[in-house]
Amino acid sequence: MQLKEFQAKQLEKQQYRLVGNHSAVKVCHWTKKMLKNEGGCYKFTFYGIRSHQCLQMTTSMFCANRCTFCWRGQKAPVSKTWYGEIDKPGYIIDEALKAHLDLLEGMAGNPKVPKKMIRTWEEVRHVALSLTGEPISYPLINEILEEFHKRKISTFLVTNGQYPDQIEKIKNITQLYLSVDAPNQKLLKQIDRPLFEDYYERLLQSLDILAKKQCRTCIRLTVIKDKNDTDLEGYKELIERGSPDFIEIKGYVHVGYSIYQLKKENMPYHKYVTEFSKKLEQLLPDYELISEHEPSHVTLLIKKSSKQYRFIDFQKFFKLTEKNEIIDAKDYGSSKMMPN
Repeated sequence: MQLKEFQAKQLEKQQYRLVGNHSAVKVCHWTKKMLKNEGGCYKFTFYGIRSHQCLQMTTSMFCANRCTFCWRGQKAPVSKTWYGEIDKPGYIIDEALKAHLDLLEGMAGNPKVPKKMIRTWEEVRHVALSLTGEPISYPLINEILEEFHKRKISTFLVTNGQYPDQIEKIKNITQLYLSVDAPNQKLLKQIDRPLFEDYYERLLQSLDILAKKQCRTCIRLTVIKDKNDTDLEGYKELIERGSPDFIEIKGYVHVGYSIYQLKKENMPYHKYVTEFSKKLEQLLPDYELISEHEPSHVTLLIKKSSKQYRFIDFQKFFKLTEKNEIIDAKDYGSSKMMPN
């Protein structure tokens, strides 16, 4: 899956670093903000993930959707099926970590970074597989997750639900996300512009698989004002079908390539996202609006039965994965924030 030359140059210019044949890394701005003691991202607030020790990457820069709200543009090419070389998991992780640390090297001389934070970023403890493309399409996705866990790196992975077979394949993961970008089939086609003709069936199948997963699960909604913020009953049905532990509701941000697809007026402010979340909460009696992160315009709804497992006991998670058995979210959950 080699990128074209203009795509690779575009990525490099925007501070992405290519890894092997099909992976990429980019330092999240929240990683740098936390190093400068300016706060962490929503995943820190919601679940206890330390932003300064987080690696943001993807195992596949290709995607089966051409979402209108995506900021990535043509540097994230589309494809239904995998083709080309398949890099080994260990190689991808080694090179991704190297690229990540190279991008952060200048932080050691930044006067805003407290002495106690110097070099702490070298001890990566979490990976967010959601940078660009569709990371779950990587054929060895289960193997790379296992390799991350062996290295004591927790894993969050985001998928758009177009590869249900890959979701089914996953054995253990710290938290699995499924993006639900619209409340019904008609709107999903308009918003995501999928390549697959059976895109909606694939999403429904993915939701059914998600409901059976024993790991921590989350459905993510990206609210685009006046575009996909209708039919709350439709969202209710899809969410209940997937039965996630968490629901993240995030406002669309008018940046990157998306400015050519949507208007600035389609970007909701935090108050709008909160009001939308409260309306959805009223339709979901099993869920409770429990937290928010205003800088990211995102809220968190949690299944009431999962409240005592909101945070992650990372050491327990890694210990359980060593047994090479499918583990349950309740077995590594915690009611309080735990160290990575």
